[in-house]
Amino acid sequence: MSNKLQTPIIVSKESIANLIFPPEEVLKTKDEINKRMLDLERATTLGNVEHNKIKILFEDSEGLKQVETTIWATTDKRIILKGGIIIPIMRIYEVKII
Repeated sequence: MSNKLQTPIIVSKESIANLIFPPEEVLKTKDEINKRMLDLERATTLGNVEHNKIKILFEDSEGLKQVETTIWATTDKRIILKGGIIIPIMRIYEVKII
């Protein structure tokens, strides 16, 4: 299992469609999971209202990745980026508003 100390590979939003996401949760605690959900909801609102870009740190089957984009929607299990690109929430470590 990877950790946040690795240097993430910067990927384009379009390339995410080709990534494979394992089904395991990447965060360890309930507090981290709750904070991530609050951050995602805030980032989604800012993306839709103010078109703010968000830095998303996530992990696919090959390791740590990072993308800068806007989040169009957040469901209980995934985030949806422009163009219908999906990232499972349980694979996201961190969301930062740029």
